Amino acid sequence: MSTIAIQNETFNNLLAELRITDYIPSANAQVLLDTEARYIKDLKINVSNVLSNTQYLNRKEALLLALSIAVNEKFDLLRESFETLAHEAGATQAEIAEVVACTSLMNTNNIFYRFRHFMHKDSYSNMPAGIKMSIMMNPVLGKEFFELLSLVVSSVNGCEMCVTSHEQSVMQHGSTEQRVFEAVKLAAVIKGLITVLA
Repeated sequence: MSTIAIQNETFNNLLAELRITDYIPSANAQVLLDTEARYIKDLKINVSNVLSNTQYLNRKEALLLALSIAVNEKFDLLRESFETLAHEAGATQAEIAEVVACTSLMNTNNIFYRFRHFMHKDSYSNMPAGIKMSIMMNPVLGKEFFELLSLVVSSVNGCEMCVTSHEQSVMQHGSTEQRVFEAVKLAAVIKGLITVLA
């Protein structure tokens, strides 16, 4: 079997693992599939590892975090995939909805607090934010995981202030640096996956 045939099989195995059917390769995917791009194998291993071979996240948690990145990046193909897989792993519809709500809230906060951070002006920092955040008070997913989810989305969106704040909050709610590291790595891999598939 040729190298290109093997990598096409690897790519199809990745799609099957994600329950993606009838996928028409994007230009980015096609350029990798048409050449002897060893990256397909790396991508398959990385995605499989962050979704199934984690030490500090269970399968449901990993899939909910992956779902948040698909929602954040507005990539419906993977959003549907991760929602289906998360349901199979025991996620409730309320938990799925909270992932969407948290991702939306973090997009709001990331822009707002990044602006404050960039400006370094007391006038902006002292003005009340006035952003309603009641879902943070008693989350369905629990405080620790909600904060971890907030941290992951903020990491992808590049808000230093939010990343620092949510990392501290995650730790205060009993998390570990290993768990945070694993969650952020998952987000990075899923963002990379979207770059190929979209």
